[in-house]
Formats: sequence, C-alpha cells, structure tokens
Amino acid sequence: MPTLRDTIAEDLRTQITAGHLKPGDRLPSEPKLATHYKVSTPTIRQALALLQAEGLIEKTHGKGNFVRAPLRRITYRGGAGIPFTPDLQTTIRTTTVRARGHIRTLLRVPPNAPLTEFHCTTYEGEAPRSVARIYIPRDLAPAAQLASPSWPGGREPGTAETQETVTARLPTPEEATALRISPRRTVLTITRIALNSAGRVLEAVFLTLPSDAADAVFTTHATLKEGEADR
Repeated sequence: MPTLRDTIAEDLRTQITAGHLKPGDRLPSEPKLATHYKVSTPTIRQALALLQAEGLIEKTHGKGNFVRAPLRRITYRGGAGIPFTPDLQTTIRTTTVRARGHIRTLLRVPPNAPLTEFHCTTYEGEAPRSVARIYIPRDLAPAAQLASPSWPGGREPGTAETQETVTARLPTPEEATALRISPRRTVLTITRIALNSAGRVLEAVFLTLPSDAADAVFTTHATLKEGEADR
C-alpha cells in the first residue's frame, strides 16, 4: 500500500509530467504543501526527496524547490565504450585492485592478479548520467597510465571481439547514491567484455544508466556458415 510520501510524490510527479508544473516553476513552500496535503512537514520533505532523486526537481538553498528542465536522453552504442559526448563531463578515478570473484572469472586471470580499476562518472551539468567501472589486467594498464589515463571511453587497443550483456533491474544502494536516483528507479546495466584475436580478455566494463533517460543501440552482422562463402 502506498505511503503518504509516495502518494504526494506521485501527485507532484503527475503535475510535472503533464506540464501543469513547468521547468523553472517554483513549488509551493514546504509548509504550504504540508497544509495542502494535510500531512507533516517531514512527510513533505520525504516526498520531495524522491522527486529530487529522480531528477524532476532541484532544491536551491534559501529559494526553494524548482522543477528541473528534463535531461536529454543519452545513447549507448554497442562496443563504443561509455557514453562520452561533448555535452557530458567525466570524472575518472583509478586504483589497483586484486582479481576476485566474478571479475576474475570474466577476465580469466589467476586469483589476486593485479588489475587497474577505472571508476568513471559522467555528468550533464551537476546531474550524474552514468557510472562505470572498468577493469583491465595491470600489464595492459601500466602505472604511467594511472597518472594520465587516455582511456577509457573507446575500444581497448587490440580489440577483435566484444561480448555485451544488457539487463534492466533496480539499482544497488551504491548505484542509487552515485546517480542520485530513487532506489525504485530502474537502471540499465551493460556488461562488456573485450577480447583480442588470441582470445585474451582485455577488459571488463560494467556500465549503469537510469533506464528512463538512456537508450542502448546494438548493431548485428550476419555471418556466413562454413562452406557458404564458396557458393
């Protein structure tokens, strides 16, 4: 059963999506909203926090809550790396970790093998649009690359094949915090493995985007079966 917080958030959400509240409009003050909905001010704050997490409103200190202009949709294109565009700013952190669990399995490396981890977040203005974690065997990402990484963002040099898996699910608590979204807002997750011509795994990429503000486009190519090329 929906809580009062959820009911209020849904009513305001409907007003925004229907255009009754337009980008730039200031919402009534929290006390006025509390009076209108006949609830306490903390309940109103909880409802507004949901809308803030969804990117529908933003709070300006000392001024109030305002309807945000809709963020443009961004597109992930299969095999092209994380969605860097001139309109998005990106922060990248790098560190060295040890290969364990499913990451070790995906990279096909020995237990505790050293890996370089890239943690990337893209922003449109101050709004986070995607988060990605990229793992590369350390011998393919030397120490010099940690200081000034020219990658990630495209295909790892030497890539001959990419394998990608797309999933829609609820975000983990860490993803919800990083993307500043509600834990009930569906995300699109893309796992990409890049291999060279010898079959060695060059990288493993884990990309997460809010599903209602992103598209994923993949191109498939027909392949000839053995013997068809000679017909």
